[in-house]
Amino acid sequence: QVQLVESGGGSVQAGDSLRLTCTGSGFDFSLYNMGWFRQAPGKEREMVAVIGWTTDYANSGKDRFTISRDNAKKMVYLQMNNLTPEDTAVYYCALDVTRRLPPYTEPGLYDYWGQGTQVTVSS
Repeated sequence: QVQLVESGGGSVQAGDSLRLTCTGSGFDFSLYNMGWFRQAPGKEREMVAVIGWTTDYANSGKDRFTISRDNAKKMVYLQMNNLTPEDTAVYYCALDVTRRLPPYTEPGLYDYWGQGTQVTVSS
């Protein structure tokens, strides 16, 4: 019954910004840690940002990206500023049912995933 749907991806130029949105349904949204992960062709899936009562960021985005959530709307956002070609990937929203604090950062420890949204950044 858990469903996660990502939106907001697209093709942009280096230096541009995007805001990704993850919309959840089928669960008590406020209880769980959520995360944004990304995977580029030929590479491992990696953490971008996670959020529970606290947040954590990968070094690649810690000065450019901001994760936030609106529990009433059951949405998680990823604001991405000053994008570079290295940010090109499919971005996934994920749910961890364990409610561990601080949130897990490893993709393999998240239980439910959306279908992803493509972000393409050209120079």
